[in-house]
Amino acid sequence: MSLAPQLQARRNSQHLTPKQAGARQTGKAAGQPAPRSSLNEKQSSMKQVRIIHSTEYFYSEPVKFGTHRALLRPREGHEVHISSSRLVVEPEASVRWLRDIEGNSVAILTFQTPSDKFRLLAEFDVTLCDDNPIECLISPQARSYPFQYDPAEQIELVPYRLPSYPYDGPALHEWLRALYEPGQLIDSFELLNRLNTHIFKSLKYVERHDHGVQLPHQTLELGSGSCRDYAVLMMEAARHWGFGSRFVTGYIQMAEGQHGATHAWTEIYLPGAGWRGFDPTNNKLAGNEHISVGVTREQEKAAPLSGTWEGPSDAFQRMEVSVQVVALPSTTTA
Repeated sequence: MSLAPQLQARRNSQHLTPKQAGARQTGKAAGQPAPRSSLNEKQSSMKQVRIIHSTEYFYSEPVKFGTHRALLRPREGHEVHISSSRLVVEPEASVRWLRDIEGNSVAILTFQTPSDKFRLLAEFDVTLCDDNPIECLISPQARSYPFQYDPAEQIELVPYRLPSYPYDGPALHEWLRALYEPGQLIDSFELLNRLNTHIFKSLKYVERHDHGVQLPHQTLELGSGSCRDYAVLMMEAARHWGFGSRFVTGYIQMAEGQHGATHAWTEIYLPGAGWRGFDPTNNKLAGNEHISVGVTREQEKAAPLSGTWEGPSDAFQRMEVSVQVVALPSTTTA
């Protein structure tokens, strides 16, 4: 099967995230842009950072909390290593960890005691290493687009090649004609670079507190969106061309003297190179300032915290969220 647009109808669900609920932020939150730089900016080879992510809910009287699901722990691998971690939960709760279907590390919180306050503090010390340059790793048969995925990869990539918003296909097709005309032979990496840059240059970043994500056609019509809207647009555009693509939620380290932020970007699967991150909000490749927490087929499944509570409908007062990503002193290894 060659890379080509694929459509399938589906029903969309939505989840409320702290950012979308209009939380008061003491750091920077999902969707706020990081300092922008060139696409192939050189990164340092290794660094250490501390992530501190605090979420608090306040109620007018004690309420009963149902099971909560927390997606906060960075995804470990050859380029990410967690040296220490701490999770504080109030009121007291049992914590059970699991790997979800995408391999994300998820904490399941079970509460016994009602309370008028909910607090979740997650802290991680993380070592980040640069990966190899993407251009040098793409398999020869995939360096020019269109190409064919290996049959075994095609099977694994089926969910990531099907559009999440199939009815937006015609709008995407027209918009993408400025970047690629069917029948062209083009460098695969250059094509994705063009898409990344085109989103960055043609749209206006806005901090958006609305529930859920904008549909791709809405982002195109408005000419604006948040980082999660940019990521969804790039994900769906890549799928329209037949690439395997997925949504990424995580953290990003800001410039010195600034708090870090929660952030969203896109990963695209390229034979030989594997899953590679593209950040259209900042017109760059995902590097060692990007720290992935969760990957999902759809943005709606990437909420950092979700759960239920029981009590009077007017008991909820407010939510406060604080995110910091700060550099730690470098260590030298032999």
